Amino acid sequence: MTFANWCLFLGLLLLIMSISDSLLKKIPFSSAAVYMILGVAAGPYGLKLLDLSMSIHDDAHLLEIMTEVVVLVSLFAVGLKLPVRSSHAPWKVPLLLATVAMVVTIGLTAAVGMALGWSLVIALLIGALLAPTDPVLASEVQVSHGEDRDALRFGLTAEGGLNDGTAFPFVMLALGLI
Repeated sequence: MTFANWCLFLGLLLLIMSISDSLLKKIPFSSAAVYMILGVAAGPYGLKLLDLSMSIHDDAHLLEIMTEVVVLVSLFAVGLKLPVRSSHAPWKVPLLLATVAMVVTIGLTAAVGMALGWSLVIALLIGALLAPTDPVLASEVQVSHGEDRDALRFGLTAEGGLNDGTAFPFVMLALGLI
């Protein structure tokens, strides 16, 4: 697919997602599961509406841009849901989860990987990729609007947005060690 076709597809997908949001709240599945099923159905294993074949040499830059856009949009959406708080107290738990807990989780995952015989690079990369929680997949337990005052929901939402930034240096370190 060309870059223009991908942009058209993603634009239509975002439009459909925003229009169908109220409908999806009535079904017992998360929106992420519904969109994954629709993606598989539209892709090469279903109706073959999307050609996902990519050449590593030709489409690597396009894939890089697309993944950056997806991460930015999901983090931006998380940021919009968070209420503006005047005190620093509500941020203590999310910051601890996104820093100390993330580093410990990455380290433990890398240690398990090395115990399984993986190289340091692979173990560190897997640890950095698996440690962050996904704000999109965890959306069912997160803050749904700015007036939501539940401390647990705030902590999970803020941590979901912050932890990608914590994992990024570890991903880059692993890639730099290659």
